[in-house]
Amino acid sequence: MPDDRFSALVERVGAFHITDRTMRQAQDAVAQALKDGTLDERQRVTYLDAVRRYFGGFEREARAQLRDVDRRLEQANQVLFNLTAERGVATKRIEATRAVLAQLDTIEERLPL
Repeated sequence: MPDDRFSALVERVGAFHITDRTMRQAQDAVAQALKDGTLDERQRVTYLDAVRRYFGGFEREARAQLRDVDRRLEQANQVLFNLTAERGVATKRIEATRAVLAQLDTIEERLPL
């Protein structure tokens, strides 16, 4: 007799859209065996192994994707930091040149034409 944890796992796995043929067959066979009350220990162990292989691969893939996204976010943050600093330099340059031009305007006003 399967325990509730095993049945809950079968139900949870069954909620996924499984495209892998081996995993799909294992899922269908175990779900049917649970329904019929014919699940044996060999089938249970085989199913658990199949679930571990299937979802372990997805976890590795997702972790690799997360590392890639984190790396790209780090690069994007560095670009944002650099652009912010560059903007600050450009703003100070505008302020400094504007001050020179304003001073120039006061001198030119005093000169006779």
